[in-house]
Amino acid sequence: MTDGRQGQRRWSRVVLKMSGEALGSAASDETIDSSVVDRIAAEIAEAAASGAEIGVVIGGGNIWRGTTGAADGMDRASSDHMGMLGTIINGLALQDALERHGQPTRVQSAIEMSAVCEPYIRRRAIRHLEKGRVVVFAAGMGQPFFTTDTPAALRAAEIGAGAVLKGTSVDGIYTADPNKDPTATRLDTVTFDDALRDDLRVMDLTAFTLCKENKIPILVFDVMTPGNIVRAVAGETLGTLVT
Repeated sequence: MTDGRQGQRRWSRVVLKMSGEALGSAASDETIDSSVVDRIAAEIAEAAASGAEIGVVIGGGNIWRGTTGAADGMDRASSDHMGMLGTIINGLALQDALERHGQPTRVQSAIEMSAVCEPYIRRRAIRHLEKGRVVVFAAGMGQPFFTTDTPAALRAAEIGAGAVLKGTSVDGIYTADPNKDPTATRLDTVTFDDALRDDLRVMDLTAFTLCKENKIPILVFDVMTPGNIVRAVAGETLGTLVT
């Protein structure tokens, strides 16, 4: 839920969506940089300690992208399944870091892998959240041909999250690509309809439609800046809010 005032947004339950690349290191070319994962885990643990219930969806692009394999001639379904397994690896890395910070965490996978994580069960996930545990939703939806945006939106709807917090490498949504257009300006807020009309590409279309139909706002923010995860969960004004 949120009180709707600028600078006073606060959701009691959220889904944090990050790309797999957020766990890596451009400086050292590491697929999973332990120092980066530790920083992200510390922020999530701090946000959870404030009373927020947090679900996390991480991509697997730092390990494997389904579209990359398909572009090289691999069967798309097989390539996407490889990407799903990458999200489980990332989820386990984040779980380990979170629990080293004293934050109880569960990884739930859409692909059953009982030796390393729980199967995704909606009611069990909600119960974990109610008990103060962070839940990492891995393996997407268990189906190929979807980006991890879609399971983030779907899980948010299923667990009754107040918002999807999409952590990216940029500080919000711009009127144009700021890397190509020096006149591009960042938007503080934008409606779902305007984002569609202007083709702002907030999330993939399936995920965006799920959020729009279920009235789940999307906060797009820079997850690479230290402290921003805590700020986003706390409802401070940053990034761009799609509502």
